[in-house]
Amino acid sequence: MTQLHLSAPVATAIAENRPVVALESTIITHGMPWPHNLEVARKVETTVREAGAEPATIAVLDGALCVGLDDAQLTALAQAKGVAKLSRADMAVCMAEGRTGATTVAATMIAAQRAGIGVFATGGIGGVHRGAESSFDISADLQEMAQTAVTVVAAGAKAILDLPKTLEVLETLGVPVITYGQDMLPAFWSRQSGLRSPLRMDDPAAIARAHLMRGALDLPGGQLIANPIPEAAEIPRDTLAPVIAQATSDADTHGITGKALTPYLLQRIYELTNGRSLDANIALVLNNARLGAEIARELCALRAQSPG
Repeated sequence: MTQLHLSAPVATAIAENRPVVALESTIITHGMPWPHNLEVARKVETTVREAGAEPATIAVLDGALCVGLDDAQLTALAQAKGVAKLSRADMAVCMAEGRTGATTVAATMIAAQRAGIGVFATGGIGGVHRGAESSFDISADLQEMAQTAVTVVAAGAKAILDLPKTLEVLETLGVPVITYGQDMLPAFWSRQSGLRSPLRMDDPAAIARAHLMRGALDLPGGQLIANPIPEAAEIPRDTLAPVIAQATSDADTHGITGKALTPYLLQRIYELTNGRSLDANIALVLNNARLGAEIARELCALRAQSPG
């Protein structure tokens, strides 16, 4: 039974120790409306290529776990209806039933590790939802980062979450949270969360060395690289706070929970900001793709120096 289907460009890049950056697919199916989702998916892949790496968008298509999609597959996925949102718990079931599903952070990490890809660029990770003390709503992304050896480049956790609790859980799980280029943790659409970052690194090569050092020490899991959104594209935290509060209240009113909550909140914030949140989202994803490619290049260079 073939569990993994690598595109020819991705397979060749991995075999030749050339840099590859994994990309998720829920941003295509659940994160942005058509046709912005396809446009952004193409832009992200182009950004990775221009930065010197091969993009590997990951999704389950008709039961096949595909690592690297061609443009026809991207287009079909961007227009597909009823696509499952896959995490660790349900990815195998989706594949066994021959269905189509988009990969979350957790599922993308699983596929990337199986394919031999060490770097994954995304928008923002999942985390501890507000009110989790009663709902116990905590994203599987956090546990995945504690057990799957992939470096994840994101603009922090999504700002709709309880960021202090998310940071605490990551610390408890032993996940390195490394902010790139500043001392304060970013908050997705905003450069500042009000929380000091546990770790800071300013050099992609140093990040790549830390990735390899975890492997050398037999430490499970990966590392989270929190890459602040470019200053020109950010929405300040004070501006977003009442918007997020309104969106969260609306979700409570409509009884929206579980996997449906994050897509609903992102869509509601898009409406309340008159599309400004989407512009910021696109900017931060492209920024993360660039940094992810830089780290992947350094990782390949280090492996070439010490192939053993």
